[in-house]
Amino acid sequence: MPKQQQSGKSKEAKTYAHSHEHPLRPDIGTESHFQKKKPPVTYRYDSSLSPSLEWDDNPTREQAEAEINTISNYLTELSVQLEKLNHIESSLDPEGKKTVKEIKEQLTQQLYKAQESLDKLKSMSQPFLNWTGKAERLSFDVPTLPLFIHERISTRAIIETLRTHKIGTNNLPLFDLFSDPQWSITDQILKAYEYQGDWVNRMILGDSLIVMNSLLQYEGLGGQVQMIYMDPPYGIKFGSNFQPFVRKRDVKHNDDDDFTREPEMVQAYRDTWELGLHSYLTYLRDRLLLARELLTDSGSIFVQISDENVHHVRELMDEVFGRENFFSLITVRKLTPLGTGGMANISDFILWYSKNKNNIKFIPIYDKKQKGSESRYDWVELPDGTRRKLSKEELLNLDDLPSDWKLFVPQSLLSSGYTETCTFSFPFQGNTIPAQKRSWRTNQKGMQLLVKKNRLIRMGNLPYYVAYYEDNPLMTMGNIWTDSGSASTSYEKIYVVQTATKTIQRCLLMTTDPGDLVLDPTCGSGTTAYVAEQWGRRWITCDVSRVPLALARQRLLTATFPWYQLQDGNSPAGGFIYKRKRNTKGEEIGGIVPHITLKSIANNEPPQEEILVDRPEEDKNTVRVSSPFTLEGTIPPPADMEDQGVPATEAGETNTTACFTDRMLEVLRRSPKLHLPDNKTVTFTSVRQPARSQNLSAEAMVDDKPVAFLFGPENGAISERAVFESAKEAQLKNYSHFYVIGFAISPNARQLVENCQAAIGIPATYIQATPDLLMGDLLKNMRSSQIFSVCGLPEIEITQNQEGKYQVELLGLDVFDPITMDVNHQQGKNIPAWFLDTNYNGLCFYVRQAFFPRTSAWDSIKKGLKGSYEDSVWEHLAGTTSAPFAAGEHKQIAVKVIDDRGNELLVVRELK
Repeated sequence: MPKQQQSGKSKEAKTYAHSHEHPLRPDIGTESHFQKKKPPVTYRYDSSLSPSLEWDDNPTREQAEAEINTISNYLTELSVQLEKLNHIESSLDPEGKKTVKEIKEQLTQQLYKAQESLDKLKSMSQPFLNWTGKAERLSFDVPTLPLFIHERISTRAIIETLRTHKIGTNNLPLFDLFSDPQWSITDQILKAYEYQGDWVNRMILGDSLIVMNSLLQYEGLGGQVQMIYMDPPYGIKFGSNFQPFVRKRDVKHNDDDDFTREPEMVQAYRDTWELGLHSYLTYLRDRLLLARELLTDSGSIFVQISDENVHHVRELMDEVFGRENFFSLITVRKLTPLGTGGMANISDFILWYSKNKNNIKFIPIYDKKQKGSESRYDWVELPDGTRRKLSKEELLNLDDLPSDWKLFVPQSLLSSGYTETCTFSFPFQGNTIPAQKRSWRTNQKGMQLLVKKNRLIRMGNLPYYVAYYEDNPLMTMGNIWTDSGSASTSYEKIYVVQTATKTIQRCLLMTTDPGDLVLDPTCGSGTTAYVAEQWGRRWITCDVSRVPLALARQRLLTATFPWYQLQDGNSPAGGFIYKRKRNTKGEEIGGIVPHITLKSIANNEPPQEEILVDRPEEDKNTVRVSSPFTLEGTIPPPADMEDQGVPATEAGETNTTACFTDRMLEVLRRSPKLHLPDNKTVTFTSVRQPARSQNLSAEAMVDDKPVAFLFGPENGAISERAVFESAKEAQLKNYSHFYVIGFAISPNARQLVENCQAAIGIPATYIQATPDLLMGDLLKNMRSSQIFSVCGLPEIEITQNQEGKYQVELLGLDVFDPITMDVNHQQGKNIPAWFLDTNYNGLCFYVRQAFFPRTSAWDSIKKGLKGSYEDSVWEHLAGTTSAPFAAGEHKQIAVKVIDDRGNELLVVRELK
């Protein structure tokens, strides 16, 4: 047996628990019975923004702008008069106060209405960005789809599941570790979105537009998100920031083998848009509009972009959020410069807008002040009291100065105005300093204290205040961040365009408090969720591609974080604890740092204190892991053939199913090559609609043999019945092969496809289609064959030991080859990730054991919990064989495999 590691103190993995609530969502599997369906929502743009700038040629334009200025000046004067009334009010008798109050209320109401009209006039007279199609697109419709929980994920639950390997015991209920309210199926169907439950962080599979609309319409999250961080495609060539594989980051531009089209990942690139940048701006404006609806009144949105389109995106955000709500443009150094020709591009940009600049939550964060001439700290006080300016050589070698030399900057003692009590003469160094035309910055008593504490230095005929560097070695962070790409912040990138954690961390700390809600509609590698988790914020992140979600899930599942001490029990909502601390050198290293000022010395007061929000108190003896989170999706219920559309009955109506089928046929004609494992391909020719077919969507030829197709529904999963009826028709008409193409498929339908040869008499293959096909005619018809991909099913083996416990071994992944009619096998050790639910209920998948073969994904937690668990725990979690487990009440298990393209492949087995 493996040797137990008992050195050191035994530790438990702990998590934060959020005190907030949110609406309870149903589990996947109940979707066919979900009855609280809602119609699509129409969002309209600001109608005051004209689609053209024809007024530029109007000779009265100059006169109109002059009138606007006149109104603006008048409103300013009204505001001044209102302030005067406030001062008068305090000196009046009760009756006079009542009269003045009524006048003020009337003036305030009129002023508000006039200001609102003026703002609208100003917006109409401002130039703005225009593009093809903008004038015709005054509104857009978004499907309103519910969110279903596919997985419940908890690092603590995974470790607790393996407690037979644990040194010690822990009796926490397993469902509590998942933060699962354990609804009945009836409640899930009838009471979804009606009752509140404890908050659980969320990862959502779906297009960001549909996800944000669902959060607004089903969950009422409008005005509740404190911060949004968007890292959309930059509008450049896809090869520079697109990753189609879980393990592959070396993507070559224009290489079709590396190019899958998925909306959040690729759709905004010029290569994929029918109208290039014009379509990109339409895409982004739609999402920014919904993001604005989600933000709190004090909230902020950050949009990360490159120099190629930063100017367009800023104009776009001016239009959506209002240019008056622009807060800052942050320049960020990249980890990896892009571009090989000409000047290297080493920076990206972050556009920071507020929902309402007057109410914005802004928490300053600090950086160390520069020393030397640039910051004017170029004077020094020696141990013997001598004060002088540093030499040129000393300025060039500041780090080599003796530790007992004190840097300082002489500051003027004269104020900007005149105050009689601060205008006086006083003795200093044997002479009398006469009163000046301007007053001093303190009174006579304060000046005496400054002299007593040796805080003055004479320069010429005047005294100056000595401000030591150590009085306040910090300065507020500016908007140029050059350290995000430095070696000290570098890390192994798991995603080709992974944003540095420090970049998002600063944005988060400046605009949110612990417990606030953070949204990232462009998940990528999950950096926003990772940072939010680290700093005790609630988070929601989404992506339409399974690749980034697979990477983000692994990253969060296996991460460890510092345990920041909390003001309020186990909930971050009460805030973190901050203390003042110094190291052996006397340097401030705590979260509270004193700020010594002239005022505090002159008034003999304690120094001011700055809170460094990135330095909360940390408990070094506690290992914190990710709080439980869910994986959800905007997947409608499976659709049978008669549910897939309604025939047109009146002139002018459109048969939506026919339109979708025509679009799929056109895509199949332009992308007729299907890639299989081992570099094999299937090429379809003569793609067309079949004659007189009741169930089939298309037919084609493969090597002179006819094949049939079933296209799944545009907004739904393929049902078992749809596969059965279509396969029967394909077999009766003597097609050689049956292909099922869909965006989603029910588990029973997937199993029927695999067993179609035996059950119906015709071989069948399931083909996964990328969701960007749903975007219709905005996209170009690409030559890429990776619009479609073939998925396999996991091959597993279940064994039972003498104690009656079971073990599951992942043997590999089987992918059917429609050319040879054979099955291609991929070994289990080459699978990126697989998960095991040891008591599968047929609905939500509980990740009770999570495996990442041939990787070191669990090393961080293994190191943090050293001495608490046997080595065999971590050996199991890095392999292809599960830890032993007892059969649960449902007597069945489920294995979910994540393939190289992020596809989730599920197999369910009963335990006998």
